[in-house]
Amino acid sequence: MNLTLVQIEKPAGMDFVLGQAHFIKSVDDLYEAIVQTNPALKFGVAFCEASGPALVRSAGNEPPLVALAEKNAMAIGAGHSFLIFMQGGFPVSILNAVKSVTEVCSLFCATSNPAQVIVAETDQGRGILGVVDGVTPGGIETEADVRVRRDFLRTIGYKL
Repeated sequence: MNLTLVQIEKPAGMDFVLGQAHFIKSVDDLYEAIVQTNPALKFGVAFCEASGPALVRSAGNEPPLVALAEKNAMAIGAGHSFLIFMQGGFPVSILNAVKSVTEVCSLFCATSNPAQVIVAETDQGRGILGVVDGVTPGGIETEADVRVRRDFLRTIGYKL
């Protein structure tokens, strides 16, 4: 078995979701779940098929985001994995819809941080072992840090 570290390539601050699903129609169902939850969200989805022609299947409403999802899906190359890249919204607004898609098995991350995917490769194929999301903590938050966090949440509309 070989281990590979795949850096997610994306513009700084762009949000994405990485998960695993199990069926060829996953890409279509993910598309529909996102559009029904947030029709204004710009996004691209790519799904790594794990059998048959083993293609990267894709959908979305913003071609550059579809291309970005496809590029990262090919780099990861793990069967049944999927990526959603988005603009104009946050993953928190679509996560429940994504998790409720029948064929979604698990989510590895939903972040705008720099991220690395730990991939194991065997003679059969590739699988995701985990994700390195962001950086190591620098300490425990202070009361001033709590105020900054809550002010930020108010600024983006998540707290009154």
